[in-house]
Amino acid sequence: MSSRLPLLALLILLPLCVAASYGLRFAFMEDGQWVGLCAEQAQRWECQLRAGLGLMIHFRLLAWSALVTALAGFLLPGRAGWWLAFAGLCLGIPALVLYTASLAVFAVVVAGLRLVRR
Repeated sequence: MSSRLPLLALLILLPLCVAASYGLRFAFMEDGQWVGLCAEQAQRWECQLRAGLGLMIHFRLLAWSALVTALAGFLLPGRAGWWLAFAGLCLGIPALVLYTASLAVFAVVVAGLRLVRR
């Protein structure tokens, strides 16, 4: 495997993760169209998905999974630790964007520290 592949994956997937997170937040969670539609027809699958995502946000599942993954990546040596830290960062970015910044900021910092460590 090339030594530049992890860096290339980081540079490509991280902006996509940020863009997808903001798209999910502003086009699906905060859009007035979905709020009104789901208030009237709560049984639609889109509304069920939105409610499930709301519960994930409420219980901070993304932030906790990002923190656990980033800490595991920080503690594991080698390439496995790097990839776990990358997964923690990819989970931490949506957690930051989706209203759980107080916990997810630690996951992003720990994952970022592991990603820059040799």
